[in-house]
Amino acid sequence: MAEEKEQIGASWEDLSLPDDYPEPNVEDKAGLNEDTDKDTSATTKESTKGHAIKCSPKLLHMLKAAESRWTRPGRNRAQLKAGELLSESLRTDVQIQLSDQRQEFSKHPIKTSCRPLSQSISQSSTDSYSSVCSDSSEDEVSPRDKLQKTSTGLSDFCIKNIKQADFGRRAIEAAQQEMSALMVLRKRAGGEKPLAGAKVVGCTHITAQTAVLIETLSELGAQCRWAACNMFSTQNAVAAALAEGGTSVYAWRGESQDDFWWCIDHCVCADTWQPNMILDDGGSLTHRIYKKYPSLFKKVKGIVEESVTGVYRLYQLSKAGSLCVPVMNVNDSVTKQKFDNLYCCKESILDGLKRTTDIMFGGKQVVVCGYGEVGKGCSAALKALCAVVYVTEVDPICALQACMDGFRVVKLSEVVRQVDLVITCTGSKNVVRREHLDRMKNGCIVCNMGHSNNELDLESLQTAELRWEHVKPQVDQVIWPNGKRIVLLAEGHLLNLSCSAVPSFVLSITAATQALALIELYSAPEGRYKQDIYLLPKKMDEYVASLHLLTFEAHLTELANDQALYLGVSKHGPFKPNYYR
Repeated sequence: MAEEKEQIGASWEDLSLPDDYPEPNVEDKAGLNEDTDKDTSATTKESTKGHAIKCSPKLLHMLKAAESRWTRPGRNRAQLKAGELLSESLRTDVQIQLSDQRQEFSKHPIKTSCRPLSQSISQSSTDSYSSVCSDSSEDEVSPRDKLQKTSTGLSDFCIKNIKQADFGRRAIEAAQQEMSALMVLRKRAGGEKPLAGAKVVGCTHITAQTAVLIETLSELGAQCRWAACNMFSTQNAVAAALAEGGTSVYAWRGESQDDFWWCIDHCVCADTWQPNMILDDGGSLTHRIYKKYPSLFKKVKGIVEESVTGVYRLYQLSKAGSLCVPVMNVNDSVTKQKFDNLYCCKESILDGLKRTTDIMFGGKQVVVCGYGEVGKGCSAALKALCAVVYVTEVDPICALQACMDGFRVVKLSEVVRQVDLVITCTGSKNVVRREHLDRMKNGCIVCNMGHSNNELDLESLQTAELRWEHVKPQVDQVIWPNGKRIVLLAEGHLLNLSCSAVPSFVLSITAATQALALIELYSAPEGRYKQDIYLLPKKMDEYVASLHLLTFEAHLTELANDQALYLGVSKHGPFKPNYYR
């Protein structure tokens, strides 16, 4: 017993367990018998007769180690005897189990090449999730080099894999359950076809939620062609479902910069199709047409823009006198500002950070650059999980709001050395510059919740002394010469749509607003809208809100006649002036 203790150590906890347990084949079983014959004692050999397989050396050593614990000082003979009986009982049980397994394997031969356990568990579920939400690992061939067709023979599209259409259709149907307003619009206006004759070219995020919008526009009579406004937010299976449904889609997740503009060009410059309406998110589509296809504006009746970045670009065109069509500014509508920008970001910022970094927020120091509606949502969510939140702001009104909400307003340079997480959501450019990046602590996480990744000065990181290390999808580390590293998420692109998902219900509010804006511009009589930028009429804002109240079974109070007269408003609205935001 003492010799055994010297060989195997004093405790069985010191012995390492095998990393995996491959399924046995004939050769493995033969080798198992040979090793066991060499390493086990004579007593063990006598006890394994017939069809029983002898224990593996490592398992037997573990049993002996457990037995050796009974020989320590202070143990009496009765305890030693009990330990021997326990060890013998364990050995017998293991031999019986292995014997049964050997007989079972003999009945059902196992193929020598088998899928690893990690890949075999719930494979269909994994395939379904990855195809809807992220990258397809099917191959590395660019979609531009593949010729694909739908089941009806349509080939006017370019996506990752048309075979994923079924998965995408399920995702779209699930989103429809939460997007009640668009479904109501289909029922109420579907028969009238208010967009009959409209040729809408769109450039938005291509997700299950925007797919519901695109198919709603088609139900209302429009012909649609679509590209993605973000290189990382496209859900490949949803794009496949749209193509299978007859929409010309040019988008896939992980596009290069060249792919991005190629897709927009193919949506705009079709041989037999020219748009007369534009639905944009970020202004990239409008900018491309303005620079490369200016003659198309002769047929365009209007533009609907939903992002602050795109609206800024349009106001610049307006000031320069270059705006040649009416524009509906959806970004500054009440339903977009007070719901999408606030509540959507409030819920999705945490999801995106958790999925990419597994960070624990309690006690972390975070700086949120910008305290507009997006910044308010992000700050509130992080504060609720006990993070220490700082805010940077250029607008004194927003800065005062941050102070009264309990946040400390600082300059980025004052806290950049100590914070664990930097989030930009300003709509501006170069908010986080190289000087800030150089001073950040090791392991600091940097991300963007604004529309464009130029809020981060990423060009300054493309230098010889800095090394980029790809960790996993949407996560990169930038390593300085001294070993310091920062974690960059989604290459500075919009975090929530690139790295997670967003609530369908909130996006339903924005999507319904976009649909009504398109209908208003397209069906408006000649001369109602000039070559200028307009806000959605408050009556339409209130109509969109009322459509979503049905979900909560909310009941509005009606004004009495004298109350309406006293307030100077109609009993049926609008209840706010057009300048209200």
